Amino acid sequence: MNTNRFAAGIALSAILSACSVTPRPMSAGELDQRATDNRVAATADQEPLTGPIDLYEAMARALKYNLDYKVEAMQQAVKERELGLASFDMLPQIVGNAGYFGRSNEAGASSLSLLTRRQSLEPSTSTQRDVFAADLSVSWDVLDFGLSYIRANQKADAVLIAAEERRKVANRVVEDVRTSYYRAVSAQRLLVKLTQLQGTISSTLENSERLASNRKSPPLIALTYQRELIDIEAQVKALSRELQIAKAQLAALMNLDPGTPYELVLPPRENELPANAGSGDEQIGVALRNRPELRQFGYQERINRRELDAQILGMFPSLKGFVGINGDTNDFLFNNNWVQYGAKTSFNLLNVFRLGAVKKSVRAQGDAIKAKELATAMAVMTQVTVARARYGLYSSELATARHSHAVQAKIMNQIGGGFKAGAISQQTLLREQMNTLVSEVRYDIAYADAQNAYANLYASMGIDTVDPRGVEGESVAAVAGRLKDGWQRREVAFGGAR
Repeated sequence: MNTNRFAAGIALSAILSACSVTPRPMSAGELDQRATDNRVAATADQEPLTGPIDLYEAMARALKYNLDYKVEAMQQAVKERELGLASFDMLPQIVGNAGYFGRSNEAGASSLSLLTRRQSLEPSTSTQRDVFAADLSVSWDVLDFGLSYIRANQKADAVLIAAEERRKVANRVVEDVRTSYYRAVSAQRLLVKLTQLQGTISSTLENSERLASNRKSPPLIALTYQRELIDIEAQVKALSRELQIAKAQLAALMNLDPGTPYELVLPPRENELPANAGSGDEQIGVALRNRPELRQFGYQERINRRELDAQILGMFPSLKGFVGINGDTNDFLFNNNWVQYGAKTSFNLLNVFRLGAVKKSVRAQGDAIKAKELATAMAVMTQVTVARARYGLYSSELATARHSHAVQAKIMNQIGGGFKAGAISQQTLLREQMNTLVSEVRYDIAYADAQNAYANLYASMGIDTVDPRGVEGESVAAVAGRLKDGWQRREVAFGGAR
């Protein structure tokens, strides 16, 4: 007996140990492989760079390859698949069953008389030891069909919500590209000049320190000069840092592999921005109709209204009808094959008491959605107003920066001529070279800010840059062409061309 218990304990321990699961962290090799795979997959299947990138190609690459935008596209695809699955729930259920049944002895039975309390029949059987049975039945619940229809409509609205979220991300990505592109253009124009100026400053600073150490220059004058050179050098490094980051940011938006060298098409600084010809009321009206956030609230309200319908429908009695074909190999049966049919209904009487609470809950959800929609509508109207003001202010700042750059260019011509004639010191020449570069950078940044404000005004109105459908299947050149046509039509509608 003790031996049997011991053996049973060993068997039970073996079973329990086999069923236990412990955490298993990924190995170093697995982590290395995942890192390599992610690095390759992040930029896989992208068209290679074939030359300098213009604004519309940068936008097209961002819409095709930006991973944040791809996530939203995948989310919309998931919602569409869920809608497809929900449509199957409205179909009848077709269920097939098959089974084999066997036993070690006969399944016999006897009968007991209820009057005499004596066995009235000798033991007998009506079932074979081994039986194979199968059936195929079709059933359809009217209540389930109604609920599935409502849920499918809710899934359809969820697809539209995902599409609006995708629109919102597309507008944000294009807006970010427009800003980063013009800052990167400034970097490409000026980094070489800044590097050359920094080299000139470094050599001049070394020369000044050498003259001061040899007592060939008054110490105070030399130190003051060195301080001014160091200040100029600090400004040059700060400008270089900002410009170098701009190209990296644009590369990230286009989903280029980090460190990939690329060149940009340099548009003329003199390009004019279109005037803001629309009135504030008109643009606010466009925004309230088109902004993705407000459209999403509309679809959420429809989902909530259908939720009330679903809850009320779920309280009705269910009515289920079925019909099935059956077969059995039991030879004792008089009919081994038969058709079975029927219908049944059920009703939970307590559902009547839930109706009031369900209505209050759904209506509270609807009130919350409406309150959020009104708050968002007010925010949208404010954003349009602010975007209009920003565009006007940045356009004015651009005009000032353009004028300042023109004046500085004339000053630089005068200084250059004076330095060649020996009337201007190298210190003054370096200072004005720095001022010229600073004016160029400010001019470019002002132009980038104005371009960003221009894109932001359209984004605040919820006007699509391009129809996102089909972008994945088109070439970069095709998407860029559609973007260019769309922006040019906008500029004409705005009241001018760039």
